[in-house]
Amino acid sequence: MKRSKIIMIVGSLLLLSLFVMPMWNITLKAPQYPDAIGMNIWINKITDMNPNDIKNINLMNHYVGMKEIPEHMKEFEVFPIVIGVMAALGVIIGLTGRKELYLVWFITMVILGTIGMYDFYLWEYEYGHNLDPKAAIKIPGQGYQPPLIGVKQILNFTAISKPLMGAYLMFLGMFLSVYAFWYERKQERSHESNN
Repeated sequence: MKRSKIIMIVGSLLLLSLFVMPMWNITLKAPQYPDAIGMNIWINKITDMNPNDIKNINLMNHYVGMKEIPEHMKEFEVFPIVIGVMAALGVIIGLTGRKELYLVWFITMVILGTIGMYDFYLWEYEYGHNLDPKAAIKIPGQGYQPPLIGVKQILNFTAISKPLMGAYLMFLGMFLSVYAFWYERKQERSHESNN
């Protein structure tokens, strides 16, 4: 089997790491939480970073009128299907060996990833701005939206949002599809120059 095919297939299969590893993390640091609290976001669930973190975050958020972190979202049904389909499609494309389809797969992944990040941003915005008017603590004009990526100060909390291993392996898989395209094109040019 051609090396470019193997690279494309391996890259596609790396997407499946999202089923066993979290893709994103939001951590909150504050003087009252010296060990920091947070949540890990998977393609089908949100889990504690440390035991009882989500419970503690929900208790804090209740006072400022934020909703509880959801146990179920429609995305948790859609994302696993999208990842499974794209992984399978990538393997099929790899088996065909058509290098132009490697780029089509990569561009499709970029588009889907952009839609996913935008959806995540909208969820964060809703989560941080749609506050209960009957909340115990009200600060006019104050929003509690965590950053999409990076660090943000929210009152006395430092919120950190960053990708985790599942996302890094997905990015690596996407990069490998471009590398497979480049490698195959290089091989073809080398073959043409030798003839």
